[in-house]
Amino acid sequence: YARVGGWLYLVIIVAGIFAELFVRDKLIVSGDAALTAANIAASALPFRFSVALEQLWLVSAVALTLILYVLLKPVNKYLALLATFFNLVSIAIEALASMSLLAAMFPLGDAAYLKAFEPGQLHALAYLSLRFYDYGFGSSLVFFGCCLFFYGYLIFKSGYFPKTIGVLLIIASLSYLINSFTLFVAPALANTIFPILVLAFIGELSLCLWLIVKGVDVEKWDARARS
Repeated sequence: YARVGGWLYLVIIVAGIFAELFVRDKLIVSGDAALTAANIAASALPFRFSVALEQLWLVSAVALTLILYVLLKPVNKYLALLATFFNLVSIAIEALASMSLLAAMFPLGDAAYLKAFEPGQLHALAYLSLRFYDYGFGSSLVFFGCCLFFYGYLIFKSGYFPKTIGVLLIIASLSYLINSFTLFVAPALANTIFPILVLAFIGELSLCLWLIVKGVDVEKWDARARS
């Protein structure tokens, strides 16, 4: 279970980095709706592929959520269940927000009904959809941050995972929460705060690699489950 979970986590990390950094970040120009619209129209297939990748990692995240619940339930089944609820809400919000990426494509099409709008208006509508995704993703990270906090606590207390990974996940959870609430309360500072998510990447990658390479100490897991 642990190693399957680790590979699923790796799919999520790799797909997320590729879709965001190597596709969308190269197409979306902050504050420039016209240039963003031109970039997306010229690279429609890669943009759509990035959305498909997001669906892939969300499916993987649902399966990973079940695996982490199984692995952490012996520590405290109620906190493990609470973390599961937070994670599922986060996944649902992100899945809904990702539809706004596809919605951004509609104003950039060639349908006859779009002729009722000026090009500048269509560009603005597409850009607004992209901005909705940013805030929807930020909202999903609030719930995911809460989820990671409990994962970190349970891993720290488990005895069959390194305590260091638990601490790193708690730090990751706080970085997600700080980033999201900065986006909501002081969006002008969001780009300044964004580098803090490197801490989240370190924490999540540490858990991912540990699950793949080491898994769990089965004897200690069994002992904890029996008790």
